[in-house]
Amino acid sequence: MSKTILVTGAGRGLGRTLAERLSARGDTVIAHARSESALAGVPHAKSLVADLAEPGSLADAVAAAGIERLDALVHNAGVLNVNSVEDETLEWWQRTLAVNVVAVAELTRLLLPALRAARGHVVFLNSGAGLNAAPKLASYAASKHALKAIADALRAEERGNGLRVTSLYPSHFDTDMQRGLRDQYDSDYDPARAMSPESVAAQITAVLDAPADMVVNDLRSEPPNPLPISPKS
Repeated sequence: MSKTILVTGAGRGLGRTLAERLSARGDTVIAHARSESALAGVPHAKSLVADLAEPGSLADAVAAAGIERLDALVHNAGVLNVNSVEDETLEWWQRTLAVNVVAVAELTRLLLPALRAARGHVVFLNSGAGLNAAPKLASYAASKHALKAIADALRAEERGNGLRVTSLYPSHFDTDMQRGLRDQYDSDYDPARAMSPESVAAQITAVLDAPADMVVNDLRSEPPNPLPISPKS
């Protein structure tokens, strides 16, 4: 049976790959991006256009999309900046927490009626940084630890309404964010030693397809031989 699934950050990277995979198998994809033009070439039935850095704009965007029933919400969008606690700017703290935490909580809140109507599933794309904070990733790791807290609280609160909540912790997969992370660390990068977006999208799809009598609460994955973050040779 086909599902209606909203994917945030669907304009590129993992979000685009997931939208393509879901659409190809017959699901109805609602694709989120900051602009309609960012969704060019992305297969989708409906769009949700909003800047997650401005969580206050989400209510109007959700109302305009007219989503009455939603089988799954996949929180994929996010931002990252590499800097020490000493040097991280207030602007980046505010942007990171707005996009990675506040907008996620607000979008989830706004879509709860539609999710409850379908006894739906909320998937949070977290990170290894949501379990262990590395040097120079304070703002990002803090946002991902907060994301875990949102997921855990939501799971406990909405269990009686039939909602399933999953946190995924994929590490080292080949995206622009991973390349940007390596660049900011001045570190070597080898995509052959990273998971592919297709593999992570397959994992998400498998979680969404879990039998009705079970839920995957937390799942961590990484490539067999990830390349450590270290200065370029």
